Amino acid sequence: MITNNPFAELSATIPEFAMQAYVVAMFLLVIGGTVLDMLHKKSAQYFFENAKKAEKSAKRTVSGGEKVSIAVSTLTSEVLTSSEFQNTRRRISHLFTMYGFIIFVASTAWMIFGYASVDAATPTWLAAAWHLGAASLCFGGYWFWFFIRVDVVSEGVNWYDLRLADLFIVSCLMMATFALLWSGTMGDGNLNTLFFALFILASTTLFSTVMWSKFAHMFFKPAAAYQKKITKADGSRENLPADFDLTDPAVQAEFPDIPQYMGANPPNMGAGIRRESPNHY
Repeated sequence: MITNNPFAELSATIPEFAMQAYVVAMFLLVIGGTVLDMLHKKSAQYFFENAKKAEKSAKRTVSGGEKVSIAVSTLTSEVLTSSEFQNTRRRISHLFTMYGFIIFVASTAWMIFGYASVDAATPTWLAAAWHLGAASLCFGGYWFWFFIRVDVVSEGVNWYDLRLADLFIVSCLMMATFALLWSGTMGDGNLNTLFFALFILASTTLFSTVMWSKFAHMFFKPAAAYQKKITKADGSRENLPADFDLTDPAVQAEFPDIPQYMGANPPNMGAGIRRESPNHY
């Protein structure tokens, strides 16, 4: 099963151009949904206005070379390795989900536009990538849904308690799950047709509801991470105070209330909220 191209077999009943038109339509829906999301939430406007505001309070000018270095750091750290996640399980789950989604979507488009024909010989590795991408998405997504999701783990909410905020992850999981079931039941008639219909339904839901889901967040996240690093480099720090050593006499002289309320040698306050896992429901 893992080396078979299910779209090649599907071409016996659905023309290649119809499959290709569907992929193009989903691509346009993502673009349109993202634009509508930006207009509705005014996220792009906020981002640029906040960047201009930070420039006015900057204490130094960040050079072009520094900006390139920060961009590379953002790409390799926050984007490619998701280093912003402090929880190791959450980070691993996210990486499985993210890379599974990218591999699954990319290989789907590749197979449909390049090998969606019974006569076309699909490379074994490409078909395997499609199946493994879907499996990786399922592994990371279900791990997150049942064991990591904050309202389930920390608040004791039932895993089947769905909200609009869950639209992205649920439709994403259903898409990958039904894709694997559809591929695994090739030649099984009605059951195969059912799983294919559910696969298309989940995919259409995922790509057509960008405005109401967290899909667009994937595009804003790298830009926000980059801007945050820029504010640290230029000293504006989003109008937040710098990281001070409270035992430093110079700092205590600048802020006389530190020794008044915390003593001349303030204790290390520790990990705070991260000291223990949030299991208090």
